[in-house]
Amino acid sequence: MIHLPLVRQGPLRALTVRLVMAVLLVLSAVTIVYVDRDGYRDVNADGLSLLDCFYYAVVSLSTTGYGDITPATQGARLVNVLFITPARVLFLIILVGTTLEVLTDQYRRGLRISRWRRKLKDHVIICGYGTKGRAAVGALLETGYDKSRIVIVENREAAVRQATANGFVVIEGSATRSSVLLEADVKNAKSVIIATDQDEASVLITLTVRQLTAGQVRIIAAVREQENAALLKQSGAHHVIVSSSTAGRLLGLTTTAPPLIDVVEDLLTPGQGMALAMRSAERAEVGRNPRELPTLVVALIRRGKVLPLGGEQVVNIETGDLLVFIRADEAASTGVSF
Repeated sequence: MIHLPLVRQGPLRALTVRLVMAVLLVLSAVTIVYVDRDGYRDVNADGLSLLDCFYYAVVSLSTTGYGDITPATQGARLVNVLFITPARVLFLIILVGTTLEVLTDQYRRGLRISRWRRKLKDHVIICGYGTKGRAAVGALLETGYDKSRIVIVENREAAVRQATANGFVVIEGSATRSSVLLEADVKNAKSVIIATDQDEASVLITLTVRQLTAGQVRIIAAVREQENAALLKQSGAHHVIVSSSTAGRLLGLTTTAPPLIDVVEDLLTPGQGMALAMRSAERAEVGRNPRELPTLVVALIRRGKVLPLGGEQVVNIETGDLLVFIRADEAASTGVSF
């Protein structure tokens, strides 16, 4: 089941919209009757005043119809057939708008899903909206990623409600099932982030995604245990993050070198201090040593491989290289932080 972001509309606004529509419909009927007032017969035989036209429009649209004012000419009767009768039906629809809204909700939902599918391309699928999944979504949003291009796959009801309330499209179901991933349009996705709480599920999701996409979609997975990382890579994951060992290393740093953990947290926490960023090498930088640049470059990415800059080996920048550098998080930058 696909859950689109909630469209919030207060009850006062909904009531006001329906009231305005009803008033406009009554005024339209009054105008038409008043223009053709000579074609109507009044029991008083004194002609129709503007008040009489209002009276006739209200009792006609509300289906009361006392019969004291009736269309007498062919033109007036034709107007009643072509306008007053459809307006009466529309007026009743407005009055029972709440009931009609329930009946048409599925149709409108289908239209929204169709529009969403037409615009969906190069999106990111997040499998799991727990702690890791929410953190991954937050990191994407911090780098300027469009919220409409993030699709959450989750089978827990509470997490589905939370993701929907946060404005994300949610596919309710298990990401281990091919039908659920196809609902998320995995074949046209840019990448799939697997952030489940069980390593077994992560492996199965990775295998399913690889089977459906023939390895054309980048898969990033998180596992709890180091011994499962190799299995995930064999299953088709391009990048594997071991959450338990990473947390353990940070705990060790906190014990043996407390200042280092502060630096790591500073780099990973958005909006303060320093941040890691990445950008393409500029033409003027080609052939130069990264350490000669004004920015603090910590690594080069060349043809998908990370080239560390430590040691005695001299690495010069080549065309197409990506520079990983540290910048002040408050400063404006064209690089993409991550």
